Amino acid sequence: MANQGLSRKKDFDNRKDTDTKVLFKEYKETGDLNIREELIERHLYIAEILSKKYANRGIDYEDIYQVASIGLIYAVDRFDVDKGFEFSSFATPTIIGEIKKYFRDKGWTIRVPRRIQELSKKINNSKDLLSQKLQRSPTVEDIAEYLSCSTEEVLEAMEASKVYTPQSLDITYDSNNDDKDVNLSDLIGEEDLYFDKIENNDFILRAMKNLNEMEKQILVNRFFNKKTQVSIAEKLGISQMTVSRIEKKVIDKFRKEMKKTLS
Repeated sequence: MANQGLSRKKDFDNRKDTDTKVLFKEYKETGDLNIREELIERHLYIAEILSKKYANRGIDYEDIYQVASIGLIYAVDRFDVDKGFEFSSFATPTIIGEIKKYFRDKGWTIRVPRRIQELSKKINNSKDLLSQKLQRSPTVEDIAEYLSCSTEEVLEAMEASKVYTPQSLDITYDSNNDDKDVNLSDLIGEEDLYFDKIENNDFILRAMKNLNEMEKQILVNRFFNKKTQVSIAEKLGISQMTVSRIEKKVIDKFRKEMKKTLS
């Protein structure tokens, strides 16, 4: 029994150097939970990046991270490697969807009737519209008349909205453009920025697997630590010309990897 457990651990350790797509194919074929665990572990950084994007909005970061991790697990289980997509491109919207759903479900710290929630949204929208129309802050009576409801209902909804810890994702703001208001969910989305960050990270990690130790050192020092070729040459005990030659070689390998990604 002990030898069997040791064997499973050895197999698990060996998978750590296996290409992600190969692991997804193995998981699809075998349903091996050890492979599933490895795939989740490899991509937890996506959940972390996206959780930080939604932090400080009224819900604890740890809670958001837990939800993002659940979204990552869903993505691992649903991902079909045979369709040719990168996993990060599939996982990111899945995780964001889970986070946004959590904000919608858990945003109200005290559960209030749906009628009051809907009226609260209408009040927020009417405040902006009436402010522009009246050229002053609208009164409760103004809002009640505009929404065809009683002042008591408006006051009830305004009081209930105080239990809403984060701002509603449905609140709109004037964009200084008469044609369109800006929705808060659009302001905090910025999904393309994070897609790019995750995709770039995946690409760099994948491309670096084709580099030897010397090439990795030069890549990191040159492009991440912003060192000059001369200082790198002195540190590694080689000539500046050698550093230049290796740098060109690294760039060429990255270009080839990029062509493979795009093809």
